Amino acid sequence: MSKEALENFPDLSKHHSFMKQHMTKEIYAAYYGQKTNNGVTLDHCIQTGIDDPTLDVGMVAGDAESYTKFKDVFFPVVKSYHNGYDPSKDTHPLPDVLDPDAIPDTPLDDKYIISSRMRIGRSIGDFAFAPSCTRRQRREVERIATEALKGLTGEIKGEYHPISGMTPEEEEKLISDHYLFAKPASDFMRNAGMGRDWPDSRGIYYNEGKTFLVWVNEEDHLRIVSMQKGADFKAVFTRFCQGVNQMRKQLKAAGHNFQSSPSLGYLCTCPTNLGTSLRCSVHIKLTKLCEDPRFKDIVKKLRLDKRGTGGEYRASAGPDIFDLSNLDRLGKTESELVQLVYNAVKLLIEMEKRLEAGKSIDDLVPK
Repeated sequence: MSKEALENFPDLSKHHSFMKQHMTKEIYAAYYGQKTNNGVTLDHCIQTGIDDPTLDVGMVAGDAESYTKFKDVFFPVVKSYHNGYDPSKDTHPLPDVLDPDAIPDTPLDDKYIISSRMRIGRSIGDFAFAPSCTRRQRREVERIATEALKGLTGEIKGEYHPISGMTPEEEEKLISDHYLFAKPASDFMRNAGMGRDWPDSRGIYYNEGKTFLVWVNEEDHLRIVSMQKGADFKAVFTRFCQGVNQMRKQLKAAGHNFQSSPSLGYLCTCPTNLGTSLRCSVHIKLTKLCEDPRFKDIVKKLRLDKRGTGGEYRASAGPDIFDLSNLDRLGKTESELVQLVYNAVKLLIEMEKRLEAGKSIDDLVPK
């Protein structure tokens, strides 16, 4: 163990992240001075966790190779976050084509569902991820992405709009309407270096109705989104499948692929988004159920995540309105996770109706 490595070991005494739990002086020293082909070091990967002791995960990947180059830290962190999924022995299913018929045609009840949204992150080719990519790499990602986007057809056909070409008013309108991502403001993204050269090579693609969006060069190379008001979950998923399938086809035709691995699925900047990287969410009103003392536990047992309806760092639109999405990303396909959310939300609505009628929900509460 080199003296230089020991002298450079970060002070994690006030940290509580998964990175802190699994980082040892021996592991740090073993990786000290090592770099991926893109020049990413372990220090690059853990910097955001060092700067913010409150983070749950505490590290990001600078490129795809980071996950295997520094696997003695990344793999235990992934296992801790992803409900025991073990990248050293487990494998993630990677279907070639997403099937919209995997979930029922029956819409959820629009008395309770305000809107539905599905999004994934994807990384292109061999380029480094947002925390470590060069200006040249980011511009090449944008070029490849926008060429592929030109080939999208049907309901998802649209146009690409670079942020650098927008007026401040146009940009703010898209942000306030929850279509466009803003310049990184969270400590997590700033500390990870994701705001460098802003807004160079960042932009948004959207169709005429703004129900299908693709973000370019935010936290990941691509964020593919399908969303709409109301409870037609199947319509949102169908459009989502069309977008992902067509985008993959266009990229392959140009000699590019989504970055993936058999053990980690699709590879993204944040370990929380490995696997499918899917976040399938609904904004739902549960006036009676949210007053039940078991509500938080019910949501957890259904493998759902509860957030504010304004987004990850914003409060909810009301005390009885929630953004619910899948907790799991790894080990299941996109279709399986969408089905899970559909079934869970359907059950929550049934509980809400029972409570509205003054009836017990004891038999519906998941064990």
